Amino acid sequence: MNKKWEFYDIDETKIEKISNKFNISNLLSKILLNRGIVDENKIETFLNPTRNDFYDPFLLPDMSKAVERIIMAINNKEKVIIYGDYDVDGITSTTVLKKFLKERGLETDWYIPNRLKDGYGLNKTAIETTIKDKYSLMITVDCGISSIDEVEYANKLGIETIITDHHEALDTLPNAYAVIDAKRKDNEYPFRELAGCGVVFKLIQAISISLNLDAKEYLKYLDIVCVGTISDIVPLIDENRVIAKLGLKLIKQTKNLGLRQIILESGYKKIDSNTVSFGVAPRINACGRMGHQEDAVKLFLTDNLDDVIKITDELNSYNIQRQITEKEIFEEALHELEKYDIQNLNAIVLSGENWHHGVIGIVASKLTEKFYKPTILISFEGDEGKGSGRSIAGFDLHDALVKTNMFLEKYGGHEMAVGLSLKKEMYQEFKNNFEKIAESQEVKQITQVIKIDDILSIKDFSEDIINELEKLEPFGVKNKMPLFLFKNLKIDSIRSLSEGKHLKLTLKDDNNIINAIGFNLGYLSEEYHLGDKIDIVGSIELNVYAGEKNIQINIKDIMKSVNY
Repeated sequence: MNKKWEFYDIDETKIEKISNKFNISNLLSKILLNRGIVDENKIETFLNPTRNDFYDPFLLPDMSKAVERIIMAINNKEKVIIYGDYDVDGITSTTVLKKFLKERGLETDWYIPNRLKDGYGLNKTAIETTIKDKYSLMITVDCGISSIDEVEYANKLGIETIITDHHEALDTLPNAYAVIDAKRKDNEYPFRELAGCGVVFKLIQAISISLNLDAKEYLKYLDIVCVGTISDIVPLIDENRVIAKLGLKLIKQTKNLGLRQIILESGYKKIDSNTVSFGVAPRINACGRMGHQEDAVKLFLTDNLDDVIKITDELNSYNIQRQITEKEIFEEALHELEKYDIQNLNAIVLSGENWHHGVIGIVASKLTEKFYKPTILISFEGDEGKGSGRSIAGFDLHDALVKTNMFLEKYGGHEMAVGLSLKKEMYQEFKNNFEKIAESQEVKQITQVIKIDDILSIKDFSEDIINELEKLEPFGVKNKMPLFLFKNLKIDSIRSLSEGKHLKLTLKDDNNIINAIGFNLGYLSEEYHLGDKIDIVGSIELNVYAGEKNIQINIKDIMKSVNY
């Protein structure tokens, strides 16, 4: 697939001004401008966020109502249940709210639906069998915004519901006691991209303010909230950046035994966004994907070290099972795609019998990355189908489901990722109509654009540059790791790693030599040869191995040089 390389269009005259005012390099100034951070007040917050940069939680819709109701439940020692979700965001949201309320003297129960049996979000069966006649108040976290029928059912049973969510709201809201979601149509909160755990953080902040508690009573949970925020792939800007930046500092000294152990088991030595995204998140998510969602909550809640070690070992085994299953489904999907002219497809919609629907979302993401087309995978068990979808920039996946909702039993999500369920008899009509929507938007004409921050040469490399770029951490959506163009590098050595999966290079520029790694680019070892001159777009990073530090390029894309 051809990719387009582009530089950002910025006002060069501002670079020097920002550099001088904030005592940072011209390179860092340019990257900030590339990210759209031009307001000088926002630059200071971006580089050095503090607890004072959190917005007033009472600006969120229904926050006052929710806080009053929860304080009444605390005072009356009511029976309260927290209804969460099975991913990292839902797990961390459940953990934070339960721990916080326990410290206020309210012991709550919690319920996480089984992904394989219950599916996503509120369901009537759980309300009937688990919640009926036991609880007066149910608080949802990371779910509930589209559960109109389920909330009405709870109302009939005499259960009041407070919804805290961050997913897209429909035109009609559930008839709950309170609905806290910055994506409500009537929202006036200044930032609408909070993760589910971010909304819970604002809730406990608001309760703390109402009860005149010290700020540390809610700030101390930023380590767990940070994990949920980074893992849920929300934009790491504005208030999410404040959460993530302060939270990463807290993770380094976390008192949560479960979080500490899972980081230890991940093997990551440095605490940054990569540690959370690739070390912590996959292990927590594996619990929900493989149907053991309760283990992840127990890991964060327990104070018993023996239990922590045991649960962490189980999480590692779930993650291995997940990796094996994911590989099998990915290979089946690739085999199925061989029947199509992939270049002429606007979208990929595939189904399989008994595909593990806890894993198909990851496979959809991999296919989207490989072919750069919106992808939906559906697993059928008998007549029932459950699906997951991932999208590309420029195609609103949630909007496409809204337009095809007549073929669906249930759906939810946002622009870039969705979940859905449908009957087998509706599959072909859904597929045809979904593909027509993609065709009408000329998705196959969309080219993946790689935005380049600057041109560098090997002689520019130093540990000082690495250290300064770390000021931009944590990296994520809307704050991508900086990418640089390196021109006319000569291939000094080239080979594939991990059975042909990855690419390993040493590159030469005059008398300077540097290592480069290309993850999932192993196939290029057959296209390039010793002595070839190439241009590379990639990030620079510090690789520490056997106690030695070396700067290397992490390759994003390669092409043969034309100007040498």
